[in-house]
Amino acid sequence: QVQLEESGGGLVQAGDSLRLYCSASGRPVNTYTMAWFRQTPGKEREFVAGITWNGGLENYADAVKGRFTISRDNTKSMVSLQMDSLKPEDTAVYYCALRWKLTVTIPVAANEYEYWGHGTQVTVSS
Repeated sequence: QVQLEESGGGLVQAGDSLRLYCSASGRPVNTYTMAWFRQTPGKEREFVAGITWNGGLENYADAVKGRFTISRDNTKSMVSLQMDSLKPEDTAVYYCALRWKLTVTIPVAANEYEYWGHGTQVTVSS
């Protein structure tokens, strides 16, 4: 079993930056793809960014490309999401996810990930 815990969310103004953290525990996660998703009320969880086990491949949703950066530190079992130039439409609950099945790609569908954190709220005011 793997436990994921997000932190770093909060209330910021448009144009500000925020960094989210996802800490993993339970089992080593250094060989698995990890990702960030977000969800707003009434909508499905959507892919934001993902990174392969060694950081060699990253993938971003078009809506955040150029503004968000995902990174990971396998020595600390941690994945981060640096969010710059935040917009009100970035407001959501952000979830960290881990894909247990080995893959060389970064799936964008939520059902491809087996482990999830409880989420952290990000609110961007205009």
